[in-house]
Amino acid sequence: MENDKEKNTAEFYDRLKLELDNANTWPAEYLYKFIVPSVADNVERVEKAFDRMGAVIKTTKSKTGKFTSVSVDVTMHSSDDVISKYKEVSTIEGIVSL
Repeated sequence: MENDKEKNTAEFYDRLKLELDNANTWPAEYLYKFIVPSVADNVERVEKAFDRMGAVIKTTKSKTGKFTSVSVDVTMHSSDDVISKYKEVSTIEGIVSL
Protein backbone atom coordinates (compact mmCIF):
# COMPACT_ATOMS: atom_id res chain seq x y z
CA MET A 1 0.00 0.00 0.00
CA GLU A 2 1.27 3.46 -0.92
CA ASN A 3 2.02 5.90 1.84
CA ASP A 4 0.74 9.48 1.63
CA LYS A 5 4.05 10.89 0.35
CA GLU A 6 4.24 8.34 -2.49
CA LYS A 7 0.58 8.99 -3.35
CA ASN A 8 1.11 12.77 -3.40
CA THR A 9 4.23 12.36 -5.55
CA ALA A 10 2.39 10.11 -8.00
CA GLU A 11 -0.51 12.58 -8.21
CA PHE A 12 1.94 15.46 -8.75
CA TYR A 13 3.59 13.67 -11.68
CA ASP A 14 0.20 12.70 -13.16
CA ARG A 15 -0.88 16.38 -13.09
CA LEU A 16 2.47 17.50 -14.50
CA LYS A 17 2.17 15.02 -17.38
CA LEU A 18 -1.28 16.40 -18.28
CA GLU A 19 -0.06 20.00 -18.11
CA LEU A 20 3.02 19.23 -20.20
CA ASP A 21 1.01 17.43 -22.87
CA ASN A 22 -1.58 20.23 -23.00
CA ALA A 23 1.07 22.94 -23.35
CA ASN A 24 3.56 21.30 -25.71
CA THR A 25 3.89 19.57 -29.04
CA TRP A 26 6.69 17.02 -28.69
CA PRO A 27 9.61 17.25 -29.15
CA ALA A 28 9.76 20.60 -27.36
CA GLU A 29 12.20 22.88 -25.56
CA TYR A 30 11.89 22.52 -21.80
CA LEU A 31 13.49 24.63 -19.09
CA TYR A 32 14.34 22.85 -15.86
CA LYS A 33 15.22 24.96 -12.82
CA PHE A 34 16.82 23.49 -9.74
CA ILE A 35 18.44 24.75 -6.56
CA VAL A 36 21.04 22.52 -4.95
CA PRO A 37 23.25 22.89 -1.89
CA SER A 38 26.74 23.92 -3.09
CA VAL A 39 28.37 20.87 -1.56
CA ALA A 40 30.11 17.77 -2.85
CA ASP A 41 29.26 17.03 -6.49
CA ASN A 42 25.63 18.20 -6.51
CA VAL A 43 25.97 20.58 -9.48
CA GLU A 44 28.01 18.03 -11.44
CA ARG A 45 25.35 15.38 -10.80
CA VAL A 46 22.66 17.63 -12.28
CA GLU A 47 24.87 18.42 -15.27
CA LYS A 48 25.68 14.73 -15.77
CA ALA A 49 21.96 13.86 -15.88
CA PHE A 50 21.71 15.99 -19.05
CA ASP A 51 25.04 14.96 -20.57
CA ARG A 52 25.04 14.40 -24.35
CA MET A 53 21.55 15.87 -24.76
CA GLY A 54 22.61 19.22 -26.25
CA ALA A 55 21.43 21.01 -23.11
CA VAL A 56 22.36 24.59 -22.34
CA ILE A 57 23.17 24.67 -18.63
CA LYS A 58 23.61 27.84 -16.57
CA THR A 59 24.65 27.90 -12.93
CA THR A 60 24.54 30.77 -10.46
CA LYS A 61 25.75 30.65 -6.86
CA SER A 62 23.73 32.35 -4.14
CA LYS A 63 25.22 35.41 -2.41
CA THR A 64 26.31 33.26 0.53
CA GLY A 65 27.59 30.50 -1.75
CA LYS A 66 25.58 27.88 0.14
CA PHE A 67 23.30 27.14 -2.81
CA THR A 68 23.62 27.01 -6.58
CA SER A 69 20.76 27.51 -9.03
CA VAL A 70 20.97 25.36 -12.12
CA SER A 71 18.93 26.12 -15.25
CA VAL A 72 18.83 23.47 -17.95
CA ASP A 73 17.37 24.34 -21.36
CA VAL A 74 16.99 21.18 -23.41
CA THR A 75 14.87 19.58 -26.12
CA MET A 76 12.78 16.78 -24.65
CA HIS A 77 10.85 14.19 -26.67
CA SER A 78 7.85 13.59 -24.40
CA SER A 79 6.28 14.44 -21.08
CA ASP A 80 7.45 11.04 -19.82
CA ASP A 81 11.05 12.02 -20.65
CA VAL A 82 10.65 15.31 -18.74
CA ILE A 83 9.29 13.50 -15.70
CA SER A 84 11.96 10.78 -15.79
CA LYS A 85 14.65 13.50 -15.56
CA TYR A 86 12.90 15.05 -12.56
CA LYS A 87 12.85 11.62 -10.91
CA GLU A 88 16.50 10.99 -11.81
CA VAL A 89 17.75 14.19 -10.16
CA SER A 90 15.38 13.88 -7.19
CA THR A 91 17.93 11.50 -5.63
CA ILE A 92 20.35 14.41 -5.12
CA GLU A 93 20.23 15.36 -1.46
CA GLY A 94 18.70 18.78 -0.85
CA ILE A 95 17.68 19.45 -4.46
CA VAL A 96 14.65 21.65 -5.03
CA SER A 97 12.86 21.63 -8.39
CA LEU A 98 11.21 24.91 -9.34
